[in-house]
Amino acid sequence: MISPWLEVATSTRGRTEVTVQRQPVMRPDRTVHGYAVRAVVRSPFAFDDLGEEIEALVHAHYEYLNLAALASRDVVFVRATARMLMSDWLLPTALGGLVLEVPGHFADLPDAAGHLRRLRAAGVGLALADYVPGGGQDTLLPLVDFAKVDLGRGDRAAARAVDRAHAGGLTVIVERVTGQAAARFCADHGAEMLQGPLFQRDAAVTARRFTVGEIQCLELMALFSADEVDSDRVTEVISSDPELVMRVLGLVNSSAFGVRRRIDSVRQSVTLLGPQSLGALAAASLMDASSHSIAELWFMLARAVACRSLVGDDAAYTVGLLSAVASQLRVSPADLIARTGVSDDVGAALLTRSGPYGPVLAAVLAHEENDSAGVEATGLAPLEVARCYLAAVADALRTATALSGAHG
Repeated sequence: MISPWLEVATSTRGRTEVTVQRQPVMRPDRTVHGYAVRAVVRSPFAFDDLGEEIEALVHAHYEYLNLAALASRDVVFVRATARMLMSDWLLPTALGGLVLEVPGHFADLPDAAGHLRRLRAAGVGLALADYVPGGGQDTLLPLVDFAKVDLGRGDRAAARAVDRAHAGGLTVIVERVTGQAAARFCADHGAEMLQGPLFQRDAAVTARRFTVGEIQCLELMALFSADEVDSDRVTEVISSDPELVMRVLGLVNSSAFGVRRRIDSVRQSVTLLGPQSLGALAAASLMDASSHSIAELWFMLARAVACRSLVGDDAAYTVGLLSAVASQLRVSPADLIARTGVSDDVGAALLTRSGPYGPVLAAVLAHEENDSAGVEATGLAPLEVARCYLAAVADALRTATALSGAHG
């Protein structure tokens, strides 16, 4: 459930806002270990003047967050509030386990070590957030399981932090891994985990030939970006591919759609499923979705749903989906545009972030990188983008789960 605090713009004392950010925490092979979730405060006021008000806002967000919708069965890393670390407040539960991230300033509080010992004894996972060696955080190293190192501090500072954390026997998670250079840093320094967008913007593209089945999937995605979907042509394309027929029938007859009687007609399935579910299925088929790739599919669909939600246009959904497909398959957006024959507006968004959908895609990509300044540069409000993305994550999980079952 989305917090009512989010629905009412989450404002207090003028324009103080709290947005929720979520990023995958991955192993070096880019498989997902868990998700990092944190509430970020943006305010024109000095934080010292707001005091407990900020803590209350952040805490309210955490109380309403549905961690199962944000992380499914994976581990959740939550940037903890002081109340979570120092009181007997009932901690949120996560299907895959909970790790509390301990802010850097917590080490300076009285009996910080005692509070962490209590949590550790209760079986709560702990991580040092924004670890910087040489300060008070070093005294807490024996009490935690992970150290999170921010690449934004520079390679040298990050390298020192990684080395010190490893010397203390901790698992290292490097944050702000948004490109190939950052990924190489992690590999060179033996970081066990990476945090950042699942698909990197600067991933090297490769030339490839699309199979007949892939071309049919791309054509379906193009059909769903039209102002009026040609359902006859959609039915024709699906019917021409036995694999697509099985997947469409498997999806419409799955428990996710709750049909009362078995559907055996492709045409009827097209009507019942609608453009969004069929577009998601086409993307899943394009990447040969299966249980091991549900995280990638979930990420793709979240981007697409967020783009559509921000403008209320199905073409924006196609923009987000094709953008994710290009990143996942490491193919040039230009190749996808040529194969799909999408409109100039969709093409402009994918190639140059221009046109009616370009700023929307740019804002969603920036949000995936926890880049609030990048979101603002598009002209969209970070709070609105965060709200739409958070809702999209839950929506996309339902679809990805259904599609994964249909492919099983």
